[in-house]
Amino acid sequence: MHQQSNRQLQERLTSLPIAEVIALAARYFTRRSGVYTTFIEKQGPSHLVLRGQGGEELVIAARLTEAGTAVSGSTYMFDQQVTRFLDALPVVTVVDVPAVADVPAALPAGVA
Repeated sequence: MHQQSNRQLQERLTSLPIAEVIALAARYFTRRSGVYTTFIEKQGPSHLVLRGQGGEELVIAARLTEAGTAVSGSTYMFDQQVTRFLDALPVVTVVDVPAVADVPAALPAGVA
């Protein structure tokens, strides 16, 4: 399989709300200069489509999940920039909740 194909779609979980992720992506990708410059082509409440060098498309999308906001980036040429953007997002803090089997059914006598 082509080595690039596993980098065309990348995804991360973040604690940020969707609107903030899209706003950050718009600022991040449009403030670059040189060969990595992109321009917003389409924008919605949960996605951003940008065009870059040679018409290359870059798409950032976000959706809510039970674990946090899932952010995905899809591109062919801008895979490194997408990785850097996703890595810069704050991660979801995982809280370790004990399993039901680990919690005593009742408190011992004398414990209130």
